[in-house]
Amino acid sequence: MMTQKTIESLENRLNYVFKDRERLKTALRHSSFVNEQAESGIEDNERYEFLGDAVLNLIVSHILMARFPGLSEGDLSRTRSHLVNEIQLAELAKTIHIGDFIELGKGEIQTRGRSKKSILADAFEAVTAAVYLDGGFEPTFQMIVSLFAPLLEQIEMPEKFRDYKSRLQELVQTKLKETPAYTIIDETGPDHDKTFKVELTIGKMRSHGAGKSKKSAEQAAARKALELLKAQ
Repeated sequence: MMTQKTIESLENRLNYVFKDRERLKTALRHSSFVNEQAESGIEDNERYEFLGDAVLNLIVSHILMARFPGLSEGDLSRTRSHLVNEIQLAELAKTIHIGDFIELGKGEIQTRGRSKKSILADAFEAVTAAVYLDGGFEPTFQMIVSLFAPLLEQIEMPEKFRDYKSRLQELVQTKLKETPAYTIIDETGPDHDKTFKVELTIGKMRSHGAGKSKKSAEQAAARKALELLKAQ
């Protein structure tokens, strides 16, 4: 059973304080536990898991579109699938020790349910839903940005996206005998969620790009420059 102390411990890891802690308790209540409490009328976390899956996909899609403005729909979908799956969610659950707080039935406890990937991933989705129901989109978004940051850094520059700068460099040096120059002209947002704006100059031509990192902003500017050159 979760105590106030254990609830506060998990809230600290989530960087979110619940207004209604019953939502968090529901998110951490596995069906095997509820099945052993037939007369209690308590709810398991499966409905929260359903909602959390949708919220996670929405937020991660939002992050990827902002971070990689040059990626196609297919590349975005593949990248999101790499981030939002049972293996990755289970690992994220482990980083905040969700397994320590899940209420399980006796059978699941005996079979080491707290370390099962499926149970951990489902609980992570359910906790995401609990935060969303309790506080709305913005705190849920900030929580996911923070927790997914290490994974996002690993995919900072997908190969296809990285190619815009090299393609532009080759084109302008060969055809125009120019060297592209990139200048950061603006930074907005908090330190953990900055947006960078870059101006790209090739002779008298200029293009602009924005992204969640300097590199991705440069890539966006390079993509637009290639489009301008193609139009000319």
